[in-house]
Amino acid sequence: MNSVPGLLERVIQTIERYHMLAPGEHAGVGVSGGADSVCLLHLLASLAARWNLRLTVLHLDHGLRGEESRQDTEFVRALAASLGLPVEIRNAALAEAAGNLEQAARAARLRFFHEAMAAHGIACVALGHTRSDQAETVLFRFLRGAGTAGLAAIRPVTPDRIVRPLLDVSREEVREFLRGRGLGWREDTTNASPCFARNRIRHALLPQLRAEWNPAMETILAHSADWALAEEAWWQAEIDRLATGRLIQKDGRVLVSVAALRDLPLAAARRLVRRAMEMAKGNLTGVDFAHGETVLRLAARTDGTGSFRAAGVWVRRSFEWLCFTAVTGKPSGISGYRFRVEAPGTIRLPAQALSICLELLENTETSQPSDCVYNKDVDCLDWRCLSGPLELRNWWPGDLYQPVGCAAGKKLKALFQQARIPVWERPTWPVLTDDGAIVWTRCFGSAARVAAGCGTGPVLRIREIGNRDEAIQRL
Repeated sequence: MNSVPGLLERVIQTIERYHMLAPGEHAGVGVSGGADSVCLLHLLASLAARWNLRLTVLHLDHGLRGEESRQDTEFVRALAASLGLPVEIRNAALAEAAGNLEQAARAARLRFFHEAMAAHGIACVALGHTRSDQAETVLFRFLRGAGTAGLAAIRPVTPDRIVRPLLDVSREEVREFLRGRGLGWREDTTNASPCFARNRIRHALLPQLRAEWNPAMETILAHSADWALAEEAWWQAEIDRLATGRLIQKDGRVLVSVAALRDLPLAAARRLVRRAMEMAKGNLTGVDFAHGETVLRLAARTDGTGSFRAAGVWVRRSFEWLCFTAVTGKPSGISGYRFRVEAPGTIRLPAQALSICLELLENTETSQPSDCVYNKDVDCLDWRCLSGPLELRNWWPGDLYQPVGCAAGKKLKALFQQARIPVWERPTWPVLTDDGAIVWTRCFGSAARVAAGCGTGPVLRIREIGNRDEAIQRL
């Protein structure tokens, strides 16, 4: 009993340090029936008056242990009733789930907690993870090759308001608390099974490390997680700052210039690459150290091409740019487009934040010369030289025309190369044709034979409206 006041004080300090609970909040408590969650529930029930908390007990029966699971549920129901607390119980048929049962169970619990929060106005859900769980998680992730983000392990507070007040309390202290007060709990028999890696760490590896290396191994590992968590919080803000202006989201892609990566210290460049992959894919599942190093090697190459796919992300290098896109399983080719157009009119290009606006204007002798010169946003064609029909389509391999200022026709592919247009920009590149012949294309302007001069006669003005790629802006 002598350790109980110290335990209570540490739980209070943890709650206040991480701002886990606010006065007057409605908090859920995830209770499996095991010692950790039972201890947590009793502690929060005794502390509820301190913050004027409303508590609701949340229990999910995974359906994995038959009668044992049913008895766990009845135990939690009776425990909630003995404390005068409402209880929300749900069943999940995970016995039929395919794949990793631990992951499926974890996902089912989180889904249950989030749905309960939405249904009952619960502000946060408290879970009974202890310092012992933290130490095991750090060691487990280290053995799998995790970086600092992984070694931060179990977060005290997550963005979706899962809180863990027992993270500074050991598993043995939890049992001492319960035994000292004559409080019972349920034992999950699967926690002793060597089939699960975490159980082997708990029952074999950690005891060996304590016995042969350091009796305080659990505390050391937990402190490593705390250290890593603070490091990650700083890096998160720093990468937010570095990503602004360096990572460009456009048309479902994430772009970064190779110069932006080369100019950064290695630690920052690695994290910026991980951020780009996360933005492209939506998560970092499967992304490991080797993937990031492959990206950095691709950026360091002197030639401007190369690509690879890994962990659901397609990374491509073209000239001075890296492009990150999610691998969705759909065909990688981008569908073309072809529209019959009339002036005046505006056409929104498919899958792009770009529109082409066509306007008919009278080109008088008082017009400014700049009105008739391509300036990357506006160009003018001599309307009298156009016979129609007009079509707006994407670039086709083999496309050739003679831009203003060129003595002969040029293939668009050659123009792309000269202008260093990245390969991912080319498939949807807009081309305007008159009776099948190219009369204008983005960035390279009008064909010489139809270019408008500063004289009399109507002109077809072409305006590009929308976001422009960084590579295009530099031309």
